[in-house]
Amino acid sequence: MSRLFRDIAGGPLCADGSVVCIGAFDGLHLGHQALVRHAVARAHALGVEAAALSFEPLPREFFAAASPPPRLGPVRAKFEGLRGLGADVVGLLRFDARMAAMSPEAFVEAVLVQRLRAREVWVGPGFRFGHKRAGDLSTLQALGREADFVAGEIMPLVVDGERVSSTHIRNALVAGDFAHAAKLLGRPYAVSGRVVRGQQLGRTLGYPTANLRFGGKVPALRGIYATRVHGIGDVPWPSVSSFGTRPTVGGVEPLLEAHLFDFDSDLYGRRIEVEFVARLRDEKKFDDLPSLVAQMDLDAAQARAILDATQTPRYETQTQDSA
Repeated sequence: MSRLFRDIAGGPLCADGSVVCIGAFDGLHLGHQALVRHAVARAHALGVEAAALSFEPLPREFFAAASPPPRLGPVRAKFEGLRGLGADVVGLLRFDARMAAMSPEAFVEAVLVQRLRAREVWVGPGFRFGHKRAGDLSTLQALGREADFVAGEIMPLVVDGERVSSTHIRNALVAGDFAHAAKLLGRPYAVSGRVVRGQQLGRTLGYPTANLRFGGKVPALRGIYATRVHGIGDVPWPSVSSFGTRPTVGGVEPLLEAHLFDFDSDLYGRRIEVEFVARLRDEKKFDDLPSLVAQMDLDAAQARAILDATQTPRYETQTQDSA
């Protein structure tokens, strides 16, 4: 069972040492997976624990708090994915003003040396850290020589001539190119979470939904989609989903609402995963509820047709737990 920690301060978490990998890990795409797998393999070779280190909020979210950039997945999905890849310890460090002001030297001493007893540290291409991004790989290597650990960088992962990155995946999702996003992720794009109670307006309109929150983050998607819901049966359940703020009814928080076709059981409290198959349209504000329902009828019919004509693609599983 992976151990989670959030704080810089505290005693050693890996008394016998660790191999650490550091990254944003948003979406846990193929490049992230290669980095974590490398660290886990090195940890096994040395007989120590594997530690995956990230931040919440991500630094770019902290510095752009008024207009945070979109995320591929919620925080829980990151933790579950890192655990599934074999990380014994997962650090989701609180990125706040104190963290932003830390020098590279202070970060290395407090986290890598004191908390994790690092013996090796692995990062991805273009890694920067510390106050005003002053530290890079060479800084990390120099500090490692003083603290008795080694640091290295893994090569960028390229798929079909394109470097795998969260930015490229976000662009593919916005364009509705879910097949391309899946190639870079190593799996179909999906959002998982526990079903929460909503306003239950959909039920009164003839479209009951299973609702998932996105952990207060800004999602990379917004609109209406043909989807499949995993986690309620032996096969994915066809559905149509809305991902947005529900402007017709005055919503504010981004919410993923999945209407499962021909399904009437209670899903409250269940953990499900909504896989995105095709984009149908933008989210829009309707003048009244009858107009909204008429459009929902069209969306449902279009989603059914797409899903009936689309086979579930197979991708090599890249994590032991779905992210």
